[in-house]
Amino acid sequence: MKKIEAIIRPSKLEELKEALAKLEVRGMTIYEVSGRGLQRGEKQYYRGRELSVDLFPKVKVELVCRDHWVERIIETIVNVCATGNIGDGKIFVYPVEEIVRIRTGERGESAL
Repeated sequence: MKKIEAIIRPSKLEELKEALAKLEVRGMTIYEVSGRGLQRGEKQYYRGRELSVDLFPKVKVELVCRDHWVERIIETIVNVCATGNIGDGKIFVYPVEEIVRIRTGERGESAL
C-alpha cells in the first residue's frame, strides 16, 4: 500500500475531488496549508507599508491506496492540477506498512 500526498492550488481542489471520485477513490484527507517551492516572495503594500509575502496558500490532499492504483492516481492529479506555471505543486509517495480500521479492527488492505 502507498500513501500519496499532493500539494496543489486551492482552485483545483473541487475538480480533483470529482476526478478522484470517478476513479472510485473512497477516502482522502484535505488540509489548508501555506508554503513555497520555486515561487519567490513578492512585495505587496498594505496601508503604505511594504510587506514581503513568501508563503502561498495551498491545499494538501492525502490518500492511501493499493500499490497498483498509484500511477492512475498520480496521472489524474497531474492532468487535473497542472497549469504549466510555477506553483502547481508536488506529489509525494510513501510506503504504508499497516492500516487498522479502528471501528472493526480490520487490518491491511481490507481496512482501506
